[in-house]
Amino acid sequence: MGLTSYIIDAEVPMTLLEWVKTNISSKYIFLILLNVFLLIVGCMMDIFSATIIVVPLIKPIAAYFGIDPIHLAIIFIANLELGYLTPPVGMNLFLSAYRFDESMKSVYTSTMPFYFVMLFCVILITYFPILSTWLVGF
Repeated sequence: MGLTSYIIDAEVPMTLLEWVKTNISSKYIFLILLNVFLLIVGCMMDIFSATIIVVPLIKPIAAYFGIDPIHLAIIFIANLELGYLTPPVGMNLFLSAYRFDESMKSVYTSTMPFYFVMLFCVILITYFPILSTWLVGF
C-alpha cells in the first residue's frame, strides 16, 4: 500500500500516460503491450499484490484509449492467471510440482494444452469486449 501511495503521490500514472500518448497511437497496440506486461507481472507477483500496484498505473491509460473498466478488470485477471501457468516462473507450476511430488518437466508438459486454451481465451477476451461483458453475466 505504501508503494501505491508513493506511485500516486509522485504522479507516475500521469507521467506514464503522457509517454503512452506520445508513443502509442493505437488501442490495439496498447492492448498487445498490456497483455505482454500483465503476463510478465502474473509470472512474478501474486494477483493481490499486482492489483494494488499495477491497477493505478494502467487505469488512466485504459481510460484514455476508451477501454471499459469492467473489460479492463477481466483482461487484468485473465492475464494474471495465465501468468501463473507460464513456464518457467509461473507460481502455480512450482506449487503443483511440490504438492504432487512431480518433476517440473512433467508439470510443464501436463499443463501445456490448458495453457494454450487459456491463451486463446485471453486473446478473445481482450480483443472482443462483448465476450467480457457477456461472461460477467455468469
